[in-house]
Amino acid sequence: MRTFDLTPLYRTAIGFDRLAQLLNDAQRGDAQPSYPPYNIELVSEDQYRIVMALAGFDRNEIDITSERDSLHIVGRKQRDGVERTYLHRGIAARDFEQRFQLANHVKVTGASFNNGMLTIELQREVPEALKPRKIAIDGMTNNVTALEQPREAA
Repeated sequence: MRTFDLTPLYRTAIGFDRLAQLLNDAQRGDAQPSYPPYNIELVSEDQYRIVMALAGFDRNEIDITSERDSLHIVGRKQRDGVERTYLHRGIAARDFEQRFQLANHVKVTGASFNNGMLTIELQREVPEALKPRKIAIDGMTNNVTALEQPREAA
């Protein structure tokens, strides 16, 4: 059995419609494009990195857009007008579009392009209001303090 009925989730969970839609999309087996190849790295507890192999592309042929909860990367190869005859064509420098769903509070902090490798840096920035707080019992005026999250040594 490979299908799940998520209808009860839609009826009873308020505000989780995005999660249910993501599960529905994944369940349908919509194939993610396999070109270009990429890695997603966990750099530290709140830092991520996407590295894409873009052989044959120039930096002005790549467009990166971050909007709310998605990251959209588009590569449009400029045609030089020269007709070529290939005996073997192993470098697939074709146009592509790649989308990544970002979790809440994940922001793109930078991008670089070196030696055909596109690197996109991401950071989770949880607002102070959403961080856990310690509440003292029978405290005086200021009985609420933010808890420090344990950080692993790099």
